[in-house]
Amino acid sequence: MVFKKLSAIFLIAALTAASATGCSSNKIDTSADKAKVEGNTTASPTASTDAGTKKYEGVTLSILRENSMSAEGLNAVLKAATDELGMKFDVETYVSGSDGDNIIKTRLASGEMSDLCIYNAGSLLTALNPSEYFADISNEEAASRLDDTFKSTVTVDGAVYGVPFNSAAAGAVLYYKPDYKELGLSVPKTWEEFLANCDALQKAGKTALIGTFGDSWTSQVLFLGDNYNVLAAQPDFPKKFEAGENKYATTKAGLRSFEKMADVSKYYNKDYLAATYNDGVDMLANGEGSQWIMLTQVLSNIFELYPEKVNDIGVFAIPGDNPDDNGLTVWMPNALYVNKESKNEAAALAFINFYTFAKALDAYSSSILPDGPYCIKNYKLPDNAYDAVKTDMQAYFDAGKTAVALEFLTSVKGPNCAAITQEVGTGQATAKEAAKAYDEDCKKQAVQLGLNWK
Repeated sequence: MVFKKLSAIFLIAALTAASATGCSSNKIDTSADKAKVEGNTTASPTASTDAGTKKYEGVTLSILRENSMSAEGLNAVLKAATDELGMKFDVETYVSGSDGDNIIKTRLASGEMSDLCIYNAGSLLTALNPSEYFADISNEEAASRLDDTFKSTVTVDGAVYGVPFNSAAAGAVLYYKPDYKELGLSVPKTWEEFLANCDALQKAGKTALIGTFGDSWTSQVLFLGDNYNVLAAQPDFPKKFEAGENKYATTKAGLRSFEKMADVSKYYNKDYLAATYNDGVDMLANGEGSQWIMLTQVLSNIFELYPEKVNDIGVFAIPGDNPDDNGLTVWMPNALYVNKESKNEAAALAFINFYTFAKALDAYSSSILPDGPYCIKNYKLPDNAYDAVKTDMQAYFDAGKTAVALEFLTSVKGPNCAAITQEVGTGQATAKEAAKAYDEDCKKQAVQLGLNWK
């Protein structure tokens, strides 16, 4: 098996948060030539005066972004915005993890926030009390262009605050299409059909399912990626879970996620306890494993190492038990927010609107191909997007069959999640035992958050 160094991207950071301190500043020279844009040519708003000068020429907008995020796509959009609107940009970075959260909170409370900042959507946004700090963009054109699932993660008390910084990603089953074609397998719509596919692959002498428990965080993805099915069975699960009324061990929908982890343990590669994420990338790309339940960031890693093989990989949602309700659990991108106290609010709002149009999205994609669809309605992905994104994943978005991961709906997540999912995935604990352990793990965090859990 080939071992290669892979570049870390934002979703790994979301599951295994880094700890560091400090900020750094980087002025972006957006006066350079415009980034090449291809694909969809939906018109973006123009801000030129009759004299031909850009409306915001002479304005410099400050942006605060997390340092673990790739800068290339953002830089391409900033160059396009300068060409279209005239403003320039001063980009500053902050660290990932809890230290970064504290920096955001401190700068907001002290009135030292930049004109725009890039931060989490979902429960972490809600915890910031966004109405106090961020501009409500509900009446901006950008808000009408947002995918409904993403929009729900940047909406608090009826007000919309952000637009997607980059593309979405998902926790799903990535599969080696040549193996499916060879055995005449179809994309499963139920969990039982998925297990039947695993049986067929295993009987054919193939590694039916890649396990990479050598990197413990990867053991969580089946559990976390099953949230669409939990919500389909019990839509109020997150609310009652945060209130301490629902538990995984005592709720049928919640326990089912742990049962699925127990179901698949017999299909893993022999060295799954030692195999790492990097190994999994190699195995899937080279057909050494037929399926991998993983975050769709894998597609970019495969493209980096094996560009000629990336379109051999397909994606489908972790199946539930209802063939008529099959959907994808999505990790929404961080969002771009406007500081409501900014002296350049008009320019910042113009940039927010620009960011949701094809010219900006094409510029982003010209630098970094997306790991999932952009959360913008009616945007056509570029022709060179991965087939798994523009065909497989986009279909779930178009059909409205997406739901966000639980972490976007509640801040309660057990810190020992990876260890517990490893135990059930390796047969050291039953599904019921693991669910009870996770409930206790979450209770400790809920108490720290001041929640009244019993």
